[in-house]
Amino acid sequence: MNHDTIAGQWKQVSGKIKEQWGKLTDDDMKVVEGNADMLAGRLQERYGIARDEAERQVREFEEDLSMSRQKTPRRH
Repeated sequence: MNHDTIAGQWKQVSGKIKEQWGKLTDDDMKVVEGNADMLAGRLQERYGIARDEAERQVREFEEDLSMSRQKTPRRH
């Protein structure tokens, strides 16, 4: 899991995280604060899923985020 993706862009992606996983509360988001392991733990708790499934979802989210960043043209 690339922990830098979520941590480095926390302010930009926190809204997308709440869209993806609507059961996460504002308190959850404060606790997670960009930590991918903690995000997986919160997903596990809120959605009642296994740890490996939560980690898979976070990993896919990070991959999608990386892909969308690569597709976005940079402004000069």
